[in-house]
Amino acid sequence: MKGTNKMKRIVILGAAESGVGAAVLAQKEGFDVFVTDMGTIKPHYKEMLDGHGIAWEEGRHTEEQVLNADEIIKSPGIPDTAAMVVKVKAAGIPIISEIEFAGRYTDAKMICITGSNGKTTTTSLIYHIFKQAGYDVGLAGNIGRSLALQVAEDPHAYYVIELSSFQLDNMYDFRANIAVLLNITPDHLDRYHNSMQEYADAKMRILQNQTSDDAFVFWNDDPVITRELAKYHIESRMCPFSIIKKEGMIGYIADGEYVIERPTPFNMEQEELALTGKHNLYNSLAAGIAADLSGISNEVIRQSLSDFEGVEHRLEYVCRVHGVTFINDSKATNVDACWYALESMTQPTILILGGLDKGNDYNQIKDLVQQKCKGLVYLGVDNRKLHDFFDPLGLPVAETHSMKDCVEACYKMASPGDTILLSPCCASFDLFKNMEDRGEQFKALARSL
Repeated sequence: MKGTNKMKRIVILGAAESGVGAAVLAQKEGFDVFVTDMGTIKPHYKEMLDGHGIAWEEGRHTEEQVLNADEIIKSPGIPDTAAMVVKVKAAGIPIISEIEFAGRYTDAKMICITGSNGKTTTTSLIYHIFKQAGYDVGLAGNIGRSLALQVAEDPHAYYVIELSSFQLDNMYDFRANIAVLLNITPDHLDRYHNSMQEYADAKMRILQNQTSDDAFVFWNDDPVITRELAKYHIESRMCPFSIIKKEGMIGYIADGEYVIERPTPFNMEQEELALTGKHNLYNSLAAGIAADLSGISNEVIRQSLSDFEGVEHRLEYVCRVHGVTFINDSKATNVDACWYALESMTQPTILILGGLDKGNDYNQIKDLVQQKCKGLVYLGVDNRKLHDFFDPLGLPVAETHSMKDCVEACYKMASPGDTILLSPCCASFDLFKNMEDRGEQFKALARSL
């Protein structure tokens, strides 16, 4: 194992999935561990900490208990501007992510996926292919159980890891054997001083520490990726893909065929792919290439790409009521994700927008809204920005502040043959616990009509 315990005390900020997993691993590796959370810790996580005899506190960060740490593991959800993080930095204590910490104690092969959109779908699809191939594989990062907990209690030979920019921010020595970068579009700019460059820099960290034994899979047609790559000397094997056939591409779509040229040539009919919509071609290409690079057979790749069932809250078919189709895309927390959703719509659409705005520029979806939408329903505490931008388009609009009112307003606006699409462009925390809660409420109310 790579890990060596030269430090004594580790303090963990944030006691959810990643923090508690990191605590269990740190204790196993012989550290003095303390967990602290400004909010309330869920009962399930308290039980885990108590079961391992790990000290914790909630509702506060006790300064003297934190600032005596040799190293801090910070939850990705806590911004660098948080008061305790500022104090930790001033004290010169190193801050790392749970993924960085877990990587020290495993020699497993790491398949890591990042991008502004499509991460969860691509990560889930790669995991599905590896499982079908019989590989000893764990699912981790922004999805599944924490990597640290799996390394501590249920180790695997491979890990498929979804990485957010926040996780990448605090990763330094971690190495991805296969790095997948899907796209870089504006998201979370509120956490990056509204700087697209700072956000892009965070995403590009997925390449750090890669060697000539590793592979970098990326969407070649993304202008931000292309611009950023020109600044880097990259040692790993470059594996670009595109949805059109052109020179140098390792994967592409041509004449209705899904093609991977190397390392092992592979092709299948595009219409056999389980995932539909243009954006999912990128996700399916990235996943197939990662599987091909890992030595998985063509038969398993073909089978897995054709029987994958998709991801909850991502363009998820909910039900059809009196000819009206309900689609749950609650995971669309930025404008780009909503663009992909609208682009895939084939019926007149009533679009639900709203929530906590992350500095959104709605111009990106303006044309698609005009082409595809017959009505808009705003769902949020404060919908003024939506009114200011979309009302001048002249579509019917409705103002709502609860999911119940929202679904009723949509249904009233709809006719048989229409689609009601929840693809809100915004975070959910103004009215909901999280985007899953928003999606679950939408599905339950749609099914009860």
